[in-house]
Amino acid sequence: MTNDKWLDRWNDRYSSEEFAYGTEPNNYLKEQLEKLQPGSILFPAEGEGRNAVFAAKSGWKTSAFDISEEGKNKALQLAKSNGVKIDYQVGELETLDFHTEQFDVIALIYAHFPADMKSFMHKVLDQYLRKGGLIIFEAFSKNHLDYVMKNEKVGGPKDIGSLFSIDEIKADFPDYEVIELEEKEIELNEGVFHNGTGSVIRFTGRKL
Repeated sequence: MTNDKWLDRWNDRYSSEEFAYGTEPNNYLKEQLEKLQPGSILFPAEGEGRNAVFAAKSGWKTSAFDISEEGKNKALQLAKSNGVKIDYQVGELETLDFHTEQFDVIALIYAHFPADMKSFMHKVLDQYLRKGGLIIFEAFSKNHLDYVMKNEKVGGPKDIGSLFSIDEIKADFPDYEVIELEEKEIELNEGVFHNGTGSVIRFTGRKL
Protein backbone atom coordinates (compact mmCIF):
# COMPACT_ATOMS: atom_id res chain seq x y z
CA MET A 1 0.00 0.00 0.00
CA THR A 2 1.20 3.51 -0.81
CA ASN A 3 1.56 5.72 2.23
CA ASP A 4 0.30 9.31 2.31
CA LYS A 5 3.78 10.76 2.83
CA TRP A 6 5.02 9.08 -0.37
CA LEU A 7 2.01 10.31 -2.35
CA ASP A 8 2.30 13.85 -0.98
CA ARG A 9 5.98 13.93 -1.93
CA TRP A 10 5.27 13.20 -5.59
CA ASN A 11 2.21 15.42 -5.85
CA ASP A 12 4.29 18.24 -4.40
CA ARG A 13 7.18 17.61 -6.81
CA TYR A 14 4.92 17.58 -9.85
CA SER A 15 2.74 20.55 -8.86
CA SER A 16 5.13 23.28 -10.01
CA GLU A 17 4.90 24.73 -13.50
CA GLU A 18 8.28 23.45 -14.67
CA PHE A 19 8.83 19.77 -15.39
CA ALA A 20 10.78 18.11 -12.56
CA TYR A 21 12.80 15.86 -14.91
CA GLY A 22 12.38 17.89 -18.08
CA THR A 23 10.37 17.10 -21.19
CA GLU A 24 13.00 15.18 -23.17
CA PRO A 25 13.11 11.37 -22.97
CA ASN A 26 15.68 9.46 -20.96
CA ASN A 27 18.74 8.74 -23.15
CA TYR A 28 18.86 5.00 -22.49
CA LEU A 29 15.15 4.57 -23.22
CA LYS A 30 15.49 6.56 -26.44
CA GLU A 31 18.45 4.44 -27.59
CA GLN A 32 16.59 1.18 -26.93
CA LEU A 33 13.26 2.20 -28.49
CA GLU A 34 14.99 3.41 -31.64
CA LYS A 35 16.15 -0.20 -32.23
CA LEU A 36 12.57 -1.57 -32.13
CA GLN A 37 9.46 -1.69 -34.25
CA PRO A 38 6.67 0.14 -32.39
CA GLY A 39 4.10 -1.93 -30.52
CA SER A 40 2.43 -1.56 -27.13
CA ILE A 41 4.42 -0.16 -24.20
CA LEU A 42 3.80 0.48 -20.50
CA PHE A 43 5.55 3.10 -18.36
CA PRO A 44 5.21 2.42 -14.61
CA ALA A 45 5.73 5.36 -12.22
CA GLU A 46 5.75 7.65 -15.26
CA GLY A 47 5.39 10.98 -13.45
CA GLU A 48 5.10 13.90 -15.86
CA GLY A 49 5.15 11.82 -19.02
CA ARG A 50 8.37 12.73 -20.83
CA ASN A 51 9.15 9.12 -21.79
CA ALA A 52 5.58 8.10 -22.58
CA VAL A 53 5.12 11.12 -24.86
CA PHE A 54 8.35 10.31 -26.69
CA ALA A 55 7.16 6.74 -27.25
CA ALA A 56 3.75 7.91 -28.49
CA LYS A 57 5.42 10.34 -30.91
CA SER A 58 7.53 7.40 -32.16
CA GLY A 59 4.40 5.38 -33.03
CA TRP A 60 3.98 3.28 -29.88
CA LYS A 61 0.58 2.50 -28.36
CA THR A 62 1.46 4.00 -25.00
CA SER A 63 0.11 3.32 -21.51
CA ALA A 64 1.39 4.75 -18.23
CA PHE A 65 0.54 4.88 -14.56
CA ASP A 66 1.57 6.70 -11.41
CA ILE A 67 0.15 7.35 -7.94
CA SER A 68 0.27 11.12 -8.55
CA GLU A 69 -2.71 12.96 -10.03
CA GLU A 70 -0.42 15.98 -10.48
CA GLY A 71 1.94 13.84 -12.54
CA LYS A 72 -0.91 12.71 -14.77
CA ASN A 73 -2.08 16.28 -15.31
CA LYS A 74 1.38 17.35 -16.46
CA ALA A 75 1.74 14.26 -18.67
CA LEU A 76 -1.56 14.86 -20.44
CA GLN A 77 -0.62 18.52 -20.92
CA LEU A 78 2.71 17.43 -22.47
CA ALA A 79 0.97 14.86 -24.68
CA LYS A 80 -1.53 17.45 -25.92
CA SER A 81 1.23 19.98 -26.74
CA ASN A 82 2.98 17.23 -28.74
CA GLY A 83 -0.17 16.16 -30.57
CA VAL A 84 -0.31 12.62 -29.16
CA LYS A 85 -2.50 10.57 -26.83
CA ILE A 86 -1.41 8.33 -23.96
CA ASP A 87 -3.53 6.09 -21.74
CA TYR A 88 -2.57 7.30 -18.25
CA GLN A 89 -4.05 5.72 -15.13
CA VAL A 90 -3.64 6.86 -11.53
CA GLY A 91 -3.57 4.45 -8.61
CA GLU A 92 -1.80 1.43 -7.18
CA LEU A 93 -0.75 -1.14 -9.75
CA GLU A 94 -2.91 -4.03 -8.58
CA THR A 95 -6.06 -1.87 -8.85
CA LEU A 96 -5.43 -0.73 -12.43
CA ASP A 97 -6.89 -1.95 -15.68
CA PHE A 98 -4.00 -3.91 -17.22
CA HIS A 99 -4.12 -7.56 -18.23
CA THR A 100 -1.85 -10.57 -18.73
CA GLU A 101 0.58 -10.35 -21.65
CA GLN A 102 -0.84 -6.99 -22.77
CA PHE A 103 2.46 -5.27 -23.61
CA ASP A 104 5.40 -5.73 -25.97
CA VAL A 105 7.66 -3.55 -23.81
CA ILE A 106 7.63 -2.40 -20.19
CA ALA A 107 9.94 0.57 -19.57
CA LEU A 108 11.03 1.09 -15.97
CA ILE A 109 12.83 4.43 -16.03
CA TYR A 110 13.74 5.64 -12.52
CA ALA A 111 10.75 3.69 -11.20
CA HIS A 112 12.01 3.73 -7.61
CA PHE A 113 9.25 2.05 -5.62
CA PRO A 114 9.50 1.87 -1.81
CA ALA A 115 11.98 -0.79 -0.71
CA ASP A 116 9.35 -3.18 0.63
CA MET A 117 7.34 -3.02 -2.63
CA LYS A 118 9.84 -3.01 -5.45
CA SER A 119 10.25 -6.77 -6.01
CA PHE A 120 6.49 -7.28 -5.73
CA MET A 121 5.91 -4.56 -8.34
CA HIS A 122 8.41 -6.15 -10.71
CA LYS A 123 6.73 -9.55 -10.39
CA VAL A 124 3.26 -8.10 -11.05
CA LEU A 125 4.55 -6.14 -14.05
CA ASP A 126 6.18 -9.28 -15.46
CA GLN A 127 2.69 -10.80 -15.85
CA TYR A 128 1.66 -7.91 -18.12
CA LEU A 129 4.55 -8.51 -20.56
CA ARG A 130 4.06 -10.96 -23.40
CA LYS A 131 6.56 -13.77 -24.01
CA GLY A 132 9.31 -12.38 -26.22
CA GLY A 133 8.63 -8.88 -24.91
CA LEU A 134 11.28 -6.59 -23.44
CA ILE A 135 11.96 -4.95 -20.11
CA ILE A 136 13.93 -1.71 -20.50
CA PHE A 137 15.23 -0.54 -17.13
CA GLU A 138 17.36 2.32 -15.86
CA ALA A 139 17.50 3.36 -12.20
CA PHE A 140 20.02 4.33 -9.57
CA SER A 141 22.34 1.67 -8.17
CA LYS A 142 23.13 1.10 -4.51
CA ASN A 143 26.51 2.75 -5.09
CA HIS A 144 24.68 5.93 -6.13
CA LEU A 145 24.51 6.98 -2.46
CA ASP A 146 28.19 7.95 -2.68
CA TYR A 147 27.41 10.26 -5.60
CA VAL A 148 24.48 11.92 -3.79
CA MET A 149 26.78 12.69 -0.84
CA LYS A 150 29.03 14.63 -3.22
CA ASN A 151 26.23 16.31 -5.20
CA GLU A 152 22.60 16.34 -4.07
CA LYS A 153 21.51 17.78 -7.44
CA VAL A 154 22.04 14.40 -9.09
CA GLY A 155 18.88 13.23 -7.27
CA GLY A 156 17.67 9.75 -6.43
CA PRO A 157 16.55 8.01 -3.22
CA LYS A 158 18.71 8.39 -0.15
CA ASP A 159 17.76 5.02 1.36
CA ILE A 160 19.76 2.08 0.09
CA GLY A 161 16.71 -0.22 0.09
CA SER A 162 15.07 1.79 -2.71
CA LEU A 163 18.20 1.54 -4.86
CA PHE A 164 19.10 -1.41 -7.09
CA SER A 165 21.83 -4.00 -7.58
CA ILE A 166 22.54 -6.30 -10.49
CA ASP A 167 21.75 -9.29 -8.26
CA GLU A 168 18.31 -7.85 -7.41
CA ILE A 169 17.47 -7.41 -11.08
CA LYS A 170 18.54 -10.99 -11.82
CA ALA A 171 16.37 -12.21 -8.93
CA ASP A 172 13.33 -10.13 -9.91
CA PHE A 173 13.48 -11.05 -13.62
CA PRO A 174 14.80 -14.65 -13.62
CA ASP A 175 13.10 -15.91 -16.78
CA TYR A 176 14.69 -13.42 -19.14
CA GLU A 177 17.38 -13.51 -21.78
CA VAL A 178 19.79 -10.79 -20.66
CA ILE A 179 20.55 -8.50 -23.60
CA GLU A 180 22.29 -5.95 -21.40
CA LEU A 181 22.80 -5.75 -17.62
CA GLU A 182 25.42 -3.43 -16.20
CA GLU A 183 26.19 -0.91 -13.51
CA LYS A 184 27.46 2.30 -15.07
CA GLU A 185 28.54 5.80 -14.14
CA ILE A 186 26.64 8.30 -16.28
CA GLU A 187 26.12 12.05 -16.61
CA LEU A 188 22.52 13.13 -16.06
CA ASN A 189 20.94 16.34 -17.30
CA GLU A 190 17.21 15.78 -16.83
CA GLY A 191 15.18 18.77 -15.66
CA VAL A 192 15.63 20.18 -12.16
CA PHE A 193 16.20 16.99 -10.15
CA HIS A 194 18.65 14.81 -12.16
CA ASN A 195 21.86 16.77 -12.74
CA GLY A 196 25.42 15.51 -12.46
CA THR A 197 27.33 12.24 -12.25
CA GLY A 198 25.48 9.21 -10.92
CA SER A 199 25.61 5.43 -10.81
CA VAL A 200 22.84 3.46 -12.50
CA ILE A 201 21.80 -0.08 -13.30
CA ARG A 202 20.83 -0.57 -16.94
CA PHE A 203 18.97 -3.69 -18.00
CA THR A 204 17.36 -4.81 -21.21
CA GLY A 205 15.93 -8.31 -21.09
CA ARG A 206 13.69 -10.47 -23.27
CA LYS A 207 11.02 -12.55 -21.56
CA LEU A 208 11.45 -16.26 -22.28
